[in-house]
Amino acid sequence: MPSTISPLRIEPNRKFETQDRRLMYKIALAREQDIPLLSAIELAAAQLLAGYAPERVLKEATSEQEMRYAQERGLLWVALSGDRPVGFAHVRLLEPNAAHLQEIDVHPEHGCRGLGTRLTMAVCGWATKAGHHALTLTTFRTVPWNMPFYLRLGFETVSQTVRFFGRERDPVLTDERG
Repeated sequence: MPSTISPLRIEPNRKFETQDRRLMYKIALAREQDIPLLSAIELAAAQLLAGYAPERVLKEATSEQEMRYAQERGLLWVALSGDRPVGFAHVRLLEPNAAHLQEIDVHPEHGCRGLGTRLTMAVCGWATKAGHHALTLTTFRTVPWNMPFYLRLGFETVSQTVRFFGRERDPVLTDERG
């Protein structure tokens, strides 16, 4: 059975805008007080995947412990409306020079305003400045807007059998296929 997860990666070799030009929203590194609010955003955004993603994806949120770990290491960004997070991007480091965009979510009430793009570009800008050679992510192929969104931002589809970061099998793909 073909996988519905598609691995993508970008070589961060250009400058990325990380400053939000709209005064209503700001992209920033997550603060400790943002952590408890992120699961509601993740669960609300997951509902947009109904009919495309496995049921467990629609009901599971990243643990506060994992979010706190990312926040403490500067691997978690939020889209703020005023002082309240309405979206986030969560990164995992796979190796010293490679990062993986683990999760990106925007609450549907704040969707279609460029926040997903801004969060992704903030992560790409960080990856470039940090000297990472690649930024990867996985996405559901059958969701009509997911893959085209990332392709427009410069990500490319990579073979699932390609050697990722010196390994024959990408542990992220193994985890995400469940």
